[in-house]
Amino acid sequence: MNGGIRAWLTILLSTTTLLSLSARAHYDAAVGAVPTGTDATRRFESIQAAIDDAPSDGSAPFSIFLPAGVYEEKVLIDKPNVHLLGAERDRTVIRWGDYAGMPAPGAAVGATEKLGTFATATVTIEARDFRAENLTIENSFDFLAQDALPQGHPDRVNGMQAVALKTGLNSDRAAFRNVRLSGYQDTLFVQGGRSYFVDSVIEGNVDFIFGAGQALFENSDIVTRPRGTVRETVGYVTAPSTDLGDEYGLVFLHCRLLKAEGVPANSTPLGRPWHPTTTFADGRYADPNAVGAAVFIHSYMDDHITRTGWASMRGTSRDGSKSTVFTPESARFFEYQSRGPGAQVNANRPQLSENEAAQYSKARILRGWEAPF
Repeated sequence: MNGGIRAWLTILLSTTTLLSLSARAHYDAAVGAVPTGTDATRRFESIQAAIDDAPSDGSAPFSIFLPAGVYEEKVLIDKPNVHLLGAERDRTVIRWGDYAGMPAPGAAVGATEKLGTFATATVTIEARDFRAENLTIENSFDFLAQDALPQGHPDRVNGMQAVALKTGLNSDRAAFRNVRLSGYQDTLFVQGGRSYFVDSVIEGNVDFIFGAGQALFENSDIVTRPRGTVRETVGYVTAPSTDLGDEYGLVFLHCRLLKAEGVPANSTPLGRPWHPTTTFADGRYADPNAVGAAVFIHSYMDDHITRTGWASMRGTSRDGSKSTVFTPESARFFEYQSRGPGAQVNANRPQLSENEAAQYSKARILRGWEAPF
């Protein structure tokens, strides 16, 4: 690249950055120690306090600026049209450390009631039109230390699922750009609604992107992290529980499936079908209508992705045992033009045709919602 072109690009990037900053020169709220020059109508000591002050009707976006720093709090987004705008992705961190096996809040001394996976999220979204940019959401539970303990060790907890972000049943049209979601087991729970992730990083190991919601991941890095002990299977990238009536589940377009240091080759399936245990009129068992959908299109895969691509998962039988096995063939698992050392085309890795792949457009996946970026 010659000097003239380089100088022109530098000016263009600087101008683009200035325009972006000037477009957000004013915020409805800001949290903590706000840098000089930041224009915000209200200032708060916590993220939750700022959210609680947002209008309930959500008729207009309510923007909250988060300066660089670590925010040790558990956050509930229960107002529509809340926007969390961080100063810088890796230096603006929302962090909490709940895990499934910890005692439930308010439980009596000696009670066996546990928090459960669904309540562990660092950030939970239960409203429409949420947006997050330039920040990290982390579940800080020390999974690796616990996973390194042998079975039966008195200090080993039962229930190491620890969610960083949950898009709940009341969530819809949640959008994320330049966001890092960090955890190990069950990092991202897309429980409901439509969500869109672009230019982001999601890292974990066991079923770390899971749920029944419709989620599109575009131009993002999906990073498998190691376990606390050496094992043949490190984890599973996805565990969708998509309802049979929904055409799309988890869709990855132009993403990169990468591995952190310590993750061996041929150790991580693309996903497995999750049929949540559900209460019906005739009993409590694995939901037969949760026919998971996960599709990878034009995505790079490092060598940690298994040659067979997908895996089976056990579910609750009508007698209460975990004897029911759901195979990949029973789910809606597909690829199209994967590349990289982890890419394979064989009988175990179903491929979309060119015409089928064309149906996975952003507009169709998001069902008419025009994502904000």
